[in-house]
Amino acid sequence: MAMPYSKSDLPTKICPVCQRPFTWRKKWADCWDDVKYCSERCRRRKSTSQ
Repeated sequence: MAMPYSKSDLPTKICPVCQRPFTWRKKWADCWDDVKYCSERCRRRKSTSQ
């Protein structure tokens, strides 16, 4: 069974903490505009990077 999309076609963002790109995930389908951090670890470290 083939995927209906290619992983390279998914949207990406840059994490403001680690400066690494991260791609869209299905669990973020309803809140992609609100997602800022690539992981829980980066979300917790947000205050140290500013």
